[in-house]
Amino acid sequence: MPRMGPQERRTEQRREQRQALRERILEVSREIVKREGFASLSMRKLAEAIDYSPAALYLHFKSRGDIARALRREGHASLRDAFVAHTSIADPAARLNAMGRAYVEFGLAEPETYRLMFMEPAGSAEAAADADDNGNGHAAESGAATLSLIADAFVELRAADRLPPRAAPIACAEGLWANLHGIVALKLNGAALPETPAATLVELSLDVWYAPVNGTEPRGTETRFNSPDRSDTSTR
Repeated sequence: MPRMGPQERRTEQRREQRQALRERILEVSREIVKREGFASLSMRKLAEAIDYSPAALYLHFKSRGDIARALRREGHASLRDAFVAHTSIADPAARLNAMGRAYVEFGLAEPETYRLMFMEPAGSAEAAADADDNGNGHAAESGAATLSLIADAFVELRAADRLPPRAAPIACAEGLWANLHGIVALKLNGAALPETPAATLVELSLDVWYAPVNGTEPRGTETRFNSPDRSDTSTR
């Protein structure tokens, strides 16, 4: 491999420094969002936390919304990874159960990231910043990639004649996602309902679509997901 000259080394060092600063900005942003919520994040507060001028931050991120887009991207990648970890489960019903649990666990373990990903008002500046030149959000693309993993399992259930006659796999996947989001949102917002443990709600949602394996009754469970400490969202 050819040795770099002095100018090339300086260029490479500057590139590495820029990348390190960008990663540091995201790291501190992530910490602030997890601790205080995205509403508490400002470019000035972030600059003070990393001991840089706000102008230095704008060289890496055009706005707070640009940071939101990067954090959303990370969140969607983490959620998809949580789903991919269960794709080796052969039985599609058991795979959906594991993915459903993983979704709820992610939402309750990363409440502020989840809120930023799925509960930020669509008309907000941060949400608008998530759109590309064609008007299609990166979050929508990431969500579609994750949704496809759910839909694949429903396709297998359809092939095994384990879905109701009119249940389209993609519609089932979207319906399950909506149910899972509802479970997480209710828990995060400290709603009086549901009182049923989140894991049981996941299984009951799935039982609507597929026949129990080997004719067994739906499996009840006492598994409980941990809710954020800062709100009264514990399961009973």
